[in-house]
Amino acid sequence: MLTAEGIFVGGGGEGYATPQELLLRYGNRHGLVAGATGTGKTVTLQVLAEGFSAAGVPVFAADIKGDLSGLAAPGSESHKLHEAFQKRAATIGYHLKYRTFPVAFWDLFGEQGHPIRTTVTEMGPLLLARLMDLNETQEGVLNIAFRLADEEALPLLDLKDLQSMLVWIGQNADELSLRYGNVAAATVGAIQRQLLVLENQGGTKLFGEPALELADMMTVTPEGLGRINILASDKLMGSPRLYATFLLWLLSELFEELPEVGDPDKPKLVFFFDEAHLLFDDAPKALVDKVEQVARLIRSKGVGIYFITQNPADIPDDILGQLGNRVQHALRVFTAKDQKDLERAAETYRPNPAFSTETAIKEVGTGEAVTSFLEAKGVPAVVQRTLIRPPASQLGPIAPDARKAAMAASGLGPKYDTTVDRESAHELLGKRATQAAAEAAEAEGKTDLRKELEAELSTKRRFDVNLGQGYEPSAGRGSGVRYDPDAGQPRRKGPTLTETMTKTVVRELTGTTGRRIVRGILGSLFRAR
Repeated sequence: MLTAEGIFVGGGGEGYATPQELLLRYGNRHGLVAGATGTGKTVTLQVLAEGFSAAGVPVFAADIKGDLSGLAAPGSESHKLHEAFQKRAATIGYHLKYRTFPVAFWDLFGEQGHPIRTTVTEMGPLLLARLMDLNETQEGVLNIAFRLADEEALPLLDLKDLQSMLVWIGQNADELSLRYGNVAAATVGAIQRQLLVLENQGGTKLFGEPALELADMMTVTPEGLGRINILASDKLMGSPRLYATFLLWLLSELFEELPEVGDPDKPKLVFFFDEAHLLFDDAPKALVDKVEQVARLIRSKGVGIYFITQNPADIPDDILGQLGNRVQHALRVFTAKDQKDLERAAETYRPNPAFSTETAIKEVGTGEAVTSFLEAKGVPAVVQRTLIRPPASQLGPIAPDARKAAMAASGLGPKYDTTVDRESAHELLGKRATQAAAEAAEAEGKTDLRKELEAELSTKRRFDVNLGQGYEPSAGRGSGVRYDPDAGQPRRKGPTLTETMTKTVVRELTGTTGRRIVRGILGSLFRAR
């Protein structure tokens, strides 16, 4: 599987006798594996992953159909394709020896692998806006949320942290609008609704702690084999935007954290992006520019990116031009658009005078491809019709029990399998709200007490004034009694002076002032004794 300088991919040329190899020193120059459904892209991906692992290069690959899990088990002579593989190996001069490779299984949902998480802060507003399909105004408010989280020391770790932060922004919109521009309640509400959609799609599983440490993916066994990290993506594909955004985040993290290494003898990590068209479907220009930047600059970090897709036309031209190592399986031509895509694909290869590249792309069978790998000085090789070597590991998925055994043997379970929920923005803002409510209740209580005392004092003053007037009740005008002409009986107009004085005295005696009076009277009586 390994040659003196690279990975043996298959046999090309006349009689498939010329070895086609991917040179390790150009493994970080990125690549493309394309072809229609059922033409052998997954097998090619498996062969490349085996080669890089055997060379001591860690690998990360998204497993769409579950087939890549077979890397954790050796091939078998009882497999239905064993005889076909042996015949193919003999044709290209390859000695097929079945073996297994070190594999770590990951899963955003924690079902078919170790949970893989990141924090909201690490994801950042740009990718989050892409994930939630926010417009420019909504993205602006999201940027405000991240800015305030930094200024207020409020860690954004999971979705509930971001939701609480947005609630706080909505409550303080008037003040924040003066500093950061208009913050409309409707905009905050729209973002909250998108967060709810993301939550329903399983986004809560992605955000949290412990966050993924890239060093755990870039490990080499004591035997010198690079670990193959497989992301279970069959369920994840139900949320294609989540899938694409997560993989782009992973690339961005690799770009930011890894040091510059120039042109190493072999890559530090190889990244396989299956169903790559999902990354670019309806993507805004800012996001495409981000991918282009990462793909262009991450090469110097020693990372190779290999896009797997059905049609090269799915990849933007600016990115397609950076993919030096190419394996093109058959393209089916049914429409005029298919014909144009075929012509464009053929034009990107260095022509071979022995055959028509366009015709070869249409005619290659399953397990066969048109290949072109970088040669000395990074020059693309002449295109060749190549018979891809058979894989040494199992073709097809492994049993669930075997997957669980591989997960237990990885040693990553104690670190990632249990979620950690430490104090963050959600809890801190909750404490602030509780404290503010307590302070408001205390202030309200003080206000009520002040009003009560003022009312008590006002009543006392009115009572003192009335006592000083020498008021004498009479049965005539101004008395507290009036006569009912029909009944011939006096009818009460209101409380009498006696009743009023009695109530006032009782109120005074039960109040603070009354208690002071009583204490004074009693004190005088006892002193008189």
